[in-house]
Amino acid sequence: MTADLDDSTALLVIDAQKGIDVPGHWGNARNNPQAEDNIKRLLESWRSHGWPVLYSVHDSLEPQSPLKLSLPTGDIKEGLEPQAGEIVIAKSVNSAFIGTDLELQLRRRRIAKLVIVGFFTNHCVEATTRMAGNLGYETMLVSDATATYDRTGPDGRTFDADLVHGVSLASMHGEFAKVLSTEELLRDA
Repeated sequence: MTADLDDSTALLVIDAQKGIDVPGHWGNARNNPQAEDNIKRLLESWRSHGWPVLYSVHDSLEPQSPLKLSLPTGDIKEGLEPQAGEIVIAKSVNSAFIGTDLELQLRRRRIAKLVIVGFFTNHCVEATTRMAGNLGYETMLVSDATATYDRTGPDGRTFDADLVHGVSLASMHGEFAKVLSTEELLRDA
């Protein structure tokens, strides 16, 4: 068994907002085009078991950011929307734990394990995953239900999205989280 899933395991969906698809804003090429489909599969499984689902959405402090909740691009992507009773937490920084009541919401529900999915692997997903691990949650990060864009370094060199994604996952695996695929996780659901 790769994961011991039960009603103390919450699915946390990070920044699954329309603004992540704004052409050229985040980079030129995105990896994991199947991330949304895998998030849907995980949502369906969690909901069928009655397990807790939480969302973290980014509400940028920049007025024209694609991740500003007051703009249409701030909306959660179609097919990934929260259902009644699911918690949505707004944040303005990378970690879903900073400046929010996420930890309080999890502790109140006696959540011991977090499964993290969403966008972007090397930004909000990584910041939240690292903090979850440091706060003592048994944290699982779903490799194919997360994605990122290529990144350009300060020297002008561009790093491919798959490389950025892979290095981010490798940095977290075994230290802050257990990295699993959707298939591996659903085998235990």
